[in-house]
Amino acid sequence: MRIGILTYHFPPEPAFIPGSLAEELAARGHEVRVLTGFPDYPGGHVYPGWRQRWRYQTRSERLTVRRVPRYARGDGSAGTRMASWLSFAGSVALTGRRYLSDVDALYVFQLPAVTFAAAGLLRLLGRVPTVLHVQDVWPEEDPARDGEARRLSGRLGATLRRIYQEADGIAVSAPSMRDLVVAAGAERDQVRMVLNWTDERIFRPTEPSRAARRLIRRDDRCVVMHAGTIGVRQGLETAVRAAAALGDRMDLVLVGSGAEERRVRGLAAELGADNVRFVERRSPLDMPELYAAADYQLVMLRDLPELRGMVPGKLQAALSCASPVVASAGGDTVAVVEQARAGLSCPPEDWAALADRFWLAAAIPPPARVDMGQRGRDAYLREMSLRAGVDRIEEMLRDVTARTAHARR
Repeated sequence: MRIGILTYHFPPEPAFIPGSLAEELAARGHEVRVLTGFPDYPGGHVYPGWRQRWRYQTRSERLTVRRVPRYARGDGSAGTRMASWLSFAGSVALTGRRYLSDVDALYVFQLPAVTFAAAGLLRLLGRVPTVLHVQDVWPEEDPARDGEARRLSGRLGATLRRIYQEADGIAVSAPSMRDLVVAAGAERDQVRMVLNWTDERIFRPTEPSRAARRLIRRDDRCVVMHAGTIGVRQGLETAVRAAAALGDRMDLVLVGSGAEERRVRGLAAELGADNVRFVERRSPLDMPELYAAADYQLVMLRDLPELRGMVPGKLQAALSCASPVVASAGGDTVAVVEQARAGLSCPPEDWAALADRFWLAAAIPPPARVDMGQRGRDAYLREMSLRAGVDRIEEMLRDVTARTAHARR
């Protein structure tokens, strides 16, 4: 097949799903054409050594990547985000029709940032069979937002509803997203679940190095490690309160950084939580050894409606590494952990319940922890791996192409 891929981010940005999908489809014999922007994530500025320009294209045997200019948003405000998204949509409109005119099917990696570009491209290409891979559901309009943010939310919501109605197939990256996109206008029988995968070249079972042990462990106490962003969505103050309540029974190690790091550090100091430690952000290449040095990986999401239908990427990484999990979240994240019997779970933003899970995690003997990790690894390979995900996307692309051809006949 000739397959077009529309994605706002693409490697060398940390956009593993569209990048690995393009490579794998090309390796399976398809001709793949990617339409994307110049790399600027997460800083909002074009990467050093890159210069935005028209007609920038790279080719390998079966994979072509065309990059188009977009406004580098810089400060991340609602206005600059809208300017970046609309400028990308304009660039896609100018180049997409010719570049993707003869593809058999179009795959859209559906983040809010690509919404306006996707809507315009679907109109330009006519009835090219299209599969959306929905990664994030835009939250309901909040009256408390300022006028600019409300206008952005309203425009996005209306455009998303139109795209859901026009798409031939929709893949959702978490089970609860199915109901949300159906409520927004999608046909239920066109929606399939395709869980995201992780970089299996990096995240796989391994043994901890001495350096990893020294960094993560102080003694034989149980170590629960959180790796990744320390942000608003994670609500790590709950984890700090839970760990502080247990004293020297366990250690909580937070690896990473983010907008809420100062607040979380301040709370740990205020509570005198000597068993809470912070480790600066590390390269993804270092993470499997750090996972192996800890006893559990902590996955946390706050109790927000838009997060209940989300499975964060750190869960797939932990399961792929055969690390047992402690999940403090709602909805799909906890459902995945419980169905795989890969760890312990509790409701979000309840420090007392999480403290109970930490206590139980420390009490579980090491052989049982290994069994939990292996069950998680088995579930990952069966349901969330690169092979499983690309198989499902490829099948959807073939199905929508066949349905469109039959309808035309």
